[in-house]
Amino acid sequence: MTTTSMRTRGGFALLVVSAAIILGIGFTDLIPAFIAAIAAIGLAAGTLLVGTAGEGDPV
Repeated sequence: MTTTSMRTRGGFALLVVSAAIILGIGFTDLIPAFIAAIAAIGLAAGTLLVGTAGEGDPV
């Protein structure tokens, strides 16, 4: 497995998990608000990983 595919897969995993946590706050009160702040950082990190994974210019 190459570094590029690992970055892409890791980035997408971060995006999916972080989005699920943020959307889950709307359905239940079991997730504290500070977890949403950490999930927002996870969204940014996942986007960065996916955007810089290719060989061309970073998005």
